[in-house]
Amino acid sequence: MRSHLLNGLTAEHYRRCVTEGVERVAARLIATERPFTGVTVDGLAPRVDAIDLDRPLGDTAAALDELEDVYLKDAVYFHHPRYLAHLNCPVVIPAVLGEAVLSAVNSSLDTWDQSAGGTLIERKLIDWTTGRLGLGPAADGVFTSGGSQSNLQALLLAREEAKSDDLARLRVLASETSHFSVRKSAKLLGLGPDAVLTVPVDRDKRMRTVALAHELERCRAEGLVPMAVVGTAGTTDFGSIDPLPEIAGLCARYGAWLHVDAAYGCGLLASRRYRHRIDGVERADSVTVDYHKSFFQPVSSSAVLVRDGATLRHATYHADYLNPRRMVRERIPNQVDKSLQTTRRFDALKLWLTLRTMGADGIGELFDEVLDLAVEGWGLLTADPRFDVVVEPALSTLVFRYVPAAVPDPAEIDRANLHAREALFAAGDAVVAGTTVGGRHYLKFTLLNPETTPADIAAVLDLIAGHAEQYLGGSLDRAS
Repeated sequence: MRSHLLNGLTAEHYRRCVTEGVERVAARLIATERPFTGVTVDGLAPRVDAIDLDRPLGDTAAALDELEDVYLKDAVYFHHPRYLAHLNCPVVIPAVLGEAVLSAVNSSLDTWDQSAGGTLIERKLIDWTTGRLGLGPAADGVFTSGGSQSNLQALLLAREEAKSDDLARLRVLASETSHFSVRKSAKLLGLGPDAVLTVPVDRDKRMRTVALAHELERCRAEGLVPMAVVGTAGTTDFGSIDPLPEIAGLCARYGAWLHVDAAYGCGLLASRRYRHRIDGVERADSVTVDYHKSFFQPVSSSAVLVRDGATLRHATYHADYLNPRRMVRERIPNQVDKSLQTTRRFDALKLWLTLRTMGADGIGELFDEVLDLAVEGWGLLTADPRFDVVVEPALSTLVFRYVPAAVPDPAEIDRANLHAREALFAAGDAVVAGTTVGGRHYLKFTLLNPETTPADIAAVLDLIAGHAEQYLGGSLDRAS
């Protein structure tokens, strides 16, 4: 069994195995004509259930053959131009290379004596990101598993900085379109069920600053502590960007921590044409970025950044075996002092190799392409009488629904749109997402693939209309 351990003696075996795995994936990418095969749970589950994990196959080639059957053949492929559903981006090759390297070396980014150069690379990337954000010379941060963890850590820091012994008085203010992790984080932090105050949004799904000011004033009048305001730079459902400069001004007036959830919109940091859309982020106390959303990185690659690095002390715990206090005195950098995690992957390496290969402008050009594509998609939808589209995109999300004039019942239209989405997925021709707006079912394109074209969008819209019309025809026939 030692022949399977990766070391100098098995390096050739490692090279052959990884090469074979890469060849399998490359062949699958070449052969993939649809983003999904349409396999069902009932179709796939028996194949997985039939595998006896206590009876190994004995060699990598056999294991890859089996993997082809239970995973690779039926995976949902985000690289396909008609995958239009969630915040899943296609990935760039330098980042995939970084994934292979970091997995093999297997550094753990908690202490210096486990990572050395990895620690310095991560810190350099944190400095690069805080510089792009404009947070100032005292800024710092750490890589995380994703936006939810970043939001949790940011709100932990905000709670501690609020310096209130009465958790029941603490309030977090966020728009009605903010990410669900804000409420989840409040619960994990021991705040009350009413701790998160929902601020209404305008017609463009941006936080109403007049309503925010009203809520902040109400907190002051009722003796409540507004521990944090969460502004969103790229909401999950609409890609909307809250008015960050105005929100920052209100936070300064009322002494509230400003957290900006830029998990989606962080791609603007590399944009040469649209960077202004995230203006105001430089005034935040903390920021969430997800490189695995709009920097074209594999999952996971995220970070939480703070204006004042000293606030990260609220996540610091010392253990004699890990990061004793003498290391602080000796100025030995241990990233565990900043992180909610202990053992942590060297995910920063993926972004490092991407920047060193493509440069920030290269990433920005790709992100700008999907922003431009969203504008073209918006034009297609607004010109098509078959569809109702909700808001003009600030990033690359389009929310819309099929609205046949001959069917006045909104509930029946809801069912037609849901059917169209499910029928598309079952056929595997495209993958789109769904959400609700005003209690009604809408469809959603999240455009993150520069290879997607306006022709792809038009074709998927025709498929949606066709499935919806087929459903409504059958429904009307049954009703008559």
